[in-house]
Amino acid sequence: MAEKILKTEYSEEMQRSYMNYSMSVITARAIPDARDGLKPVQRRVLYDMSELRLNHDKPHRKSARIVGDTMGKYHPHGDSSIYETLVVLSQEFKKGMTLVDGHGNFGSIEGDGAAAMRYTEARLEKFAEEVYLKDLDKTVNFVPNYDETEKEPEVLPVRVPNLLINGAEGIAVGMSTSIPPHNLGEVVDAVDAYIDDPDISTQKLMELMPGPDFPTGGIIANKSDLPAIYETGCGKIKLRGKMEVELGKRKADKDKLVITEIPYTMIGAGINKFLMDVADLVESKKLTDVVDISNQSNKEGIRIVLELRKDADIEKIRNILYKKTKLEDTFGVNMLAIAGGRPETLSLRGILKNFLDFQYQNTEKKYQVLLQKERERQEVQEGLIAACDCIDLIIAVLRGSKNLKDARACLTTGDISNIKFKTPGFEADAKKLHFTERQASAILEMRLYKLIGLEILALEKEHKETLRKIARYEKILGSRATMNQVIKDDLEAIKKEFALPRKTQIEDGPEAVYDETAVQVQEVVFVMDRFGYCKLLDKATYERNRETVDTEQVHVVRCL
Repeated sequence: MAEKILKTEYSEEMQRSYMNYSMSVITARAIPDARDGLKPVQRRVLYDMSELRLNHDKPHRKSARIVGDTMGKYHPHGDSSIYETLVVLSQEFKKGMTLVDGHGNFGSIEGDGAAAMRYTEARLEKFAEEVYLKDLDKTVNFVPNYDETEKEPEVLPVRVPNLLINGAEGIAVGMSTSIPPHNLGEVVDAVDAYIDDPDISTQKLMELMPGPDFPTGGIIANKSDLPAIYETGCGKIKLRGKMEVELGKRKADKDKLVITEIPYTMIGAGINKFLMDVADLVESKKLTDVVDISNQSNKEGIRIVLELRKDADIEKIRNILYKKTKLEDTFGVNMLAIAGGRPETLSLRGILKNFLDFQYQNTEKKYQVLLQKERERQEVQEGLIAACDCIDLIIAVLRGSKNLKDARACLTTGDISNIKFKTPGFEADAKKLHFTERQASAILEMRLYKLIGLEILALEKEHKETLRKIARYEKILGSRATMNQVIKDDLEAIKKEFALPRKTQIEDGPEAVYDETAVQVQEVVFVMDRFGYCKLLDKATYERNRETVDTEQVHVVRCL
């Protein structure tokens, strides 16, 4: 068979291929979905852990097992990205609410990396199990995996706005997303308000959810800029670390300026960079009131201690640290997510609308499934109750049947042609039987102990409960107001169990002002020894040691 050669313009082919690649990166790897707030790799890790039954009350499992299972079944893009995702989902200093319970070395706030996956273990947090993975089989759609050998959820049935609670960061082709984390309790309050009034203003929402809540605490110093950020989905947040003054208890003790909370952007190598920057400021005589700096941080929290000279100007030191180090930094906000299959920069109200539309869809599916199950249960219960009322007839039919097929035909259609009754007199009543197929199966499988009086009473009680549930589910599905109340009750229960106090302080802080004094012009002496080592001596030092310097140095040059 001859080869078929297609001729095409090279530039067009490159453009088409690059567009396909970029859209794949945007939608399938780097940008979170507005519905569940998760990237594909995060969703797949959590789903795989639920499939492995790694619940919060079960033993931890090796991270290597989780990574390998996720890569083999759902995410064939390399183990490093999967393990990094697993690690980040467990780091409480990066996530507003952690979703993975890590056991072992999962890194530190100071930038230490996690141990290799063969050394660490993990399982799901209760929050992830209850809020992110519950009712998977009743709500979301399942799609084929990359090689169509498995099924995976299109999205997870997350019951809170994860896009706000845990935020998101990702770099795609030509676009990026950067969403700060928020406080769970405040987000729930904002959702409740949006349910009550879909036209609520951003300003009103911010009375309930005033701004981001970073897991590292700190201070947001530009409160007045936040409404515009939530209205447009873009902007910059000014972050500052939090400092406390500790006065020396005794005369010999020095006063201390202690940094107890850091900006979210300082996580990792930023802490060591900050220590180096402070040391440079001290060495360059810009922080003359600081005599020592030490990092005393531990598992309990951040504690960076600056020992001060007596009568140090605290306010001046604060301003220098904010102005000259990363203790004041900016967090660029770009609330980009996949909404309706395409990337879109969302406002606060846009995020809440996408979440609520998703919740309505999931709630409707869930209660339709539950309603169908209860109706099937009702059908069986009514069949068993009717069978108990005519149990002598049922027994006569069963005794007169040669096989299961004949008995089933008699129960469902009244066909007694193959039934030989041991006791005459049941024929007329048997012809009137018209149980459904499901009822007939339940009757044929019924055990004799079900005929005990107490068992019959329990069956009737169970039937009343089933009818109550059916009425409730029909009411939820038939009324948007009732469905709204169900969603609000669910959110309130989540808030009550999992919400934490706010960590980040929000204010309109004054601008850090620091006027660098002009460099003093003074006479110095440049010296170089026979080995080529050079240094500068101030004039007073040179005059005191003039004879020695002139003897030992090869070059001595006065400079101004």
